[in-house]
Amino acid sequence: MVTLAIHLFLIVYQLAFLASIPVWIILHGPALWFLVYCASVLGVNNLICGLLNGPAYLDSKIDIAYPESHNKERWIFLNGVAVGSHWLQANIDRLALTFRRPVRGVHNPTAGIVFDLAQCLLERNFSYSTDDVRVAYKQIKDALVDSNYDKIVLILHSQGGIQGSLIVPQTLLSQLEIYTFGNAANHFNNPHWDLRTYLSNINAETQRDHTIKSIGHIEHYAHSGDFVAQWGILNFTKVANWFMGRVFERPGDGHLLNQHYLNAMFPLGDDGTVREKNEFMETAVQMAEPKDCDSEAASHETAPALPVGSGVVRATNGINSSSHRNRREGMLESLITHMTPSVGAGSSLVQDVNSPVHKIVNRQSSTLRVKDFSRLWQYRNGKSPPPEAQQLREEAAKRQASW
Repeated sequence: MVTLAIHLFLIVYQLAFLASIPVWIILHGPALWFLVYCASVLGVNNLICGLLNGPAYLDSKIDIAYPESHNKERWIFLNGVAVGSHWLQANIDRLALTFRRPVRGVHNPTAGIVFDLAQCLLERNFSYSTDDVRVAYKQIKDALVDSNYDKIVLILHSQGGIQGSLIVPQTLLSQLEIYTFGNAANHFNNPHWDLRTYLSNINAETQRDHTIKSIGHIEHYAHSGDFVAQWGILNFTKVANWFMGRVFERPGDGHLLNQHYLNAMFPLGDDGTVREKNEFMETAVQMAEPKDCDSEAASHETAPALPVGSGVVRATNGINSSSHRNRREGMLESLITHMTPSVGAGSSLVQDVNSPVHKIVNRQSSTLRVKDFSRLWQYRNGKSPPPEAQQLREEAAKRQASW
């Protein structure tokens, strides 16, 4: 309650300050006094925010036994707007409980909701790296270059999605996995790399066949009624080549990480573990598989003339290249269509914009569920997904040894 009361006071305080600026200009107040006034207001604001903010990073404090097999993994969380150290601790504790791994929270300190939103606009529209971005960059880069870890999992929420789109280093990315919730960013990149990273004498044909994305896996989770996601990820995934990664859109409202996202997508049971079944993960979807990708015509086996929002999802990065076909995280052409008529307008959407496939032709369908496409779901309760990227590197090394 104290934290909430401070935030409410800051909203009123900051709005009053912003409203006073045009009044001061109209009254032609002395410039020196105006600067002193602004400095005083911002100084008081920082003192108040000091009650909310804490150290640069926090570690989860859940008292559970972690399997030794997870010692080579590093989980990092970057919070969104208006999150002080208390709420950050609650977020990383919930994540640690969900995935049974220690989680480090890199604190994106709050300056109050109004000023935080202004910072979001600065970071997103001008790609400006604030001090928060630089601190987070150092934490992630240190983890990537640390030989003690062979997998780095980055979880981003809200404004953390903006900062994550700015801080991802351009080297050592094969160890990195990124999962976002309510992403407020306007872009998310994932450049290509090929086996020449590991093999010096690979020929051009083999290289083309093994071109993959630099970051092993990117997934974005969003609520259709989350206003932050609406002017962030749900808006900019419509633009080709701007947002890479698989998108999971759940019908629903709310933006808070624990209360709205994790409780809906990774609900806990009475024993403190993630339930094996929940409404969102059990949503039935249809994966369209390619039969002939060289034809100019496209045909859907689902009902024609589906309305907007019915569940038809497209690959959106607009590249048409057979060398990349069927390589995007197990989705043959990354076009998924909702199959449960009883759900209606509340259908869950899954979109894989990692896929470079432009044309979808003569498909045959197979029914799967949301959980079958969610890699993050495979981490629940301390489990792990198959190490696909590591297997690829090992196979590449074996091929090099045989040449």
